[in-house]
Amino acid sequence: MTINPEVERLIGRFNLQSHPEGGHYIETYRSKDSVVRQGQWHFYKGGSMTQIALLLRTLLLALLLLLALARPSGAAPWLDETPRIAVISAFEPELSLLLAQTGQARHFSVNGTRFTTGVLQGKPVVLFLSGISMTNAAMTTQLALDRFNISHIVFSGIAGGVNPELHIGDVVVAERWGQYLEVLMAREVTPGVFGTEAPNELGLPGYGMMRTRPVKVVTANQPQVHKKFWFDVDPEMLAVAQNLKGIALQSCDAGSQCLRRQPRLMVGGNGVSGAAFVDNAEYRKYVFETFQANVLDMESAACAMVAYANAVPFIAFRSLSDLAGGGEGANEMHTFMDIAADNSAKVLLAFLKAWTAAP
Repeated sequence: MTINPEVERLIGRFNLQSHPEGGHYIETYRSKDSVVRQGQWHFYKGGSMTQIALLLRTLLLALLLLLALARPSGAAPWLDETPRIAVISAFEPELSLLLAQTGQARHFSVNGTRFTTGVLQGKPVVLFLSGISMTNAAMTTQLALDRFNISHIVFSGIAGGVNPELHIGDVVVAERWGQYLEVLMAREVTPGVFGTEAPNELGLPGYGMMRTRPVKVVTANQPQVHKKFWFDVDPEMLAVAQNLKGIALQSCDAGSQCLRRQPRLMVGGNGVSGAAFVDNAEYRKYVFETFQANVLDMESAACAMVAYANAVPFIAFRSLSDLAGGGEGANEMHTFMDIAADNSAKVLLAFLKAWTAAP
């Protein structure tokens, strides 16, 4: 096992002895009846004030050792000690409005990812781009957790609408997220017929050869591998979102491109994420009917899984830039992306303003 260099320095300074059961101890007094060793500690049956002082020194040393080992050996130190809310978006247009309103900004670069710390709506935050799709989102979210003192995670960005009752510009705050493209590709047993001996763990209908299955995950509290499909957002954060009122969502962009309907906020229901841009009406219908999803994107469920593994509260705000193939003409994303990104950011700002829990 690699020993933290600071721990090695303390061991040498105080002449610590290795204990056969692990750890180290100071041999401050030796006689057959004055010292009783127990695990990594030793206790005195009696003794002078000098011996008590030595015991206190030993306890202080133990505390220093614990502090030195608080982060794993070889782990990079936090770049900033302040507890902060992580604010994540997938690409630059989604994050620009939030960065423009962030005060006391400081910038950091880790593995090519730019992190900005500061204050947004009176809350300490760290903002960054996840990058597009699931692997990027998981990687950068974990990187932020490793290098900053993250208390909560919020995601703001655009998405595709799946629920036919929703429209472009609407903002969805799902109560749980699933990875719908975690699939088994079944064998074609006869032309057009697909089958597999693997059990249907979710009990859901497949789409052609694709059978959705849960992901496998471990956490500190559940170190044994367990399977999950739905990852719930934090109930306290969801309750704050449910109470948001009077947010003036945009229906037109700076170029006077306007929506047919005034956007609205919808809190609750399901969201799904996967490593695919969906622009297919038939598949959109399948996703809605199978997962009862209101919205689909390419990052939120990955962030939700990382948040779950790290026991950090999570919520996502997603505004519809397109209808995932369900529109009348060509995909609408590039036409209405700015409106959707601004609306998602507006709801997130209202959420941060209403959020009263200490980070």
